[in-house]
Amino acid sequence: MSLALFDFDGTITTHETMPDFLRRSISRRRLLVGWFLLAPLVLGYKLRVVSGTLVRRAVVRFGYSGVPASAVAALGRDFAQSYLPNVLRPEAMQRIAWHRAQGHKVVVVSGGLDVYLVPWCDAQGLELLCSSLQRRNGVLTGHYEGQQCVLGEKARRVRERYDLRAFPEVYAYGDTPEDRDLLGIATKKYYQWQEVGAAGGR
Repeated sequence: MSLALFDFDGTITTHETMPDFLRRSISRRRLLVGWFLLAPLVLGYKLRVVSGTLVRRAVVRFGYSGVPASAVAALGRDFAQSYLPNVLRPEAMQRIAWHRAQGHKVVVVSGGLDVYLVPWCDAQGLELLCSSLQRRNGVLTGHYEGQQCVLGEKARRVRERYDLRAFPEVYAYGDTPEDRDLLGIATKKYYQWQEVGAAGGR
């Protein structure tokens, strides 16, 4: 059995979907206020002087602090069922189907949020490593549970859950430089759907 690791946003989907979910799940009032308060961070991100990790952390803190977890979970399920099917790349779904037909273990490894990725992956029969919103007594704290599943954290989580030496081949698919560490642990790497590089280390 081989292992196939897929980034989600921009790899399985046609574009980054987390901003779409944020707009759908954060109240209009918070969105309006946040637009002004977080505009400098967003501008810095576009100018490549502020990391996406910092921007996401700020947006999650401002958007979800004190919000009932059940409400966001319900919005996540709806997003997975009604929105995500419209933005999936046919070539990605075909490749996932091919891996499954070969008997490979297929894992989505994403910085996206658990509230919509868990129901989507469950419906597809896929395993998942992703970023999770922290919950306390049924309320979101505005923080991540642990680290965001981005950059080197993607590779770290894969190694933590799976013994890579047990797989004859490790495939990895990504679409941005943030996926470099994930691709680095694979023996077959695909960047923007083109195979690149030689066998990686494990």
